[in-house]
Amino acid sequence: MRRPLEPGEYTSEVYNNLCDRPGVVQSMGRVGSALDNAAAESFNSLIKVEYIHRNQFATRTEARLKIATWITDFHNPRRRHSGAAGLPPIEFERTSSEARAEHHQKDQAA
Repeated sequence: MRRPLEPGEYTSEVYNNLCDRPGVVQSMGRVGSALDNAAAESFNSLIKVEYIHRNQFATRTEARLKIATWITDFHNPRRRHSGAAGLPPIEFERTSSEARAEHHQKDQAA
């Protein structure tokens, strides 16, 4: 079993560079902050209550496929989301990526 990453690994230059390549924005709060994983915990709770616990799956493959389909339907790429400034997810990601790239270019120029 692989041990969890140590906090220092999340802040290493190598890790930061790996995250920068695909445009991943890192987020680290202070130790013990309940808000760090709030969105992920909320989603995990939602999928368990609304879908997983209400269905039975014959195989792991069936479970993976049906859960992936539920997630795709839940995160409709055209539906506007209040948590994304009222934009559809695809448009929000595009504008966020452009803003990150612009910010990154400014940092590189400085």
